Amino acid sequence: MAEKVAKAGVKRQDGYLYFIDKAGDVSRVKMARGGKKGGKAEKVVKVGVEKEEGYLYFIDKAGDVARAKMVRRGKGKSKKK
Repeated sequence: MAEKVAKAGVKRQDGYLYFIDKAGDVSRVKMARGGKKGGKAEKVVKVGVEKEEGYLYFIDKAGDVARAKMVRRGKGKSKKK
């Protein structure tokens, strides 16, 4: 289950991909469509979230920053003989 990390209140526009950048802020970039390349990333809201290892950070339906624990499958399996 996801937990909210920070309130951002981002209002999404069609045709843009929203993500958390390396600085922990909400950024967006124009989506590539029909052979046209996307655009350059632009900051939408400065949040400054400090990311922890093992979590996936995303923008939830309310436009806030949330995180969920990543599930790593396939590691530690041994081959059957």
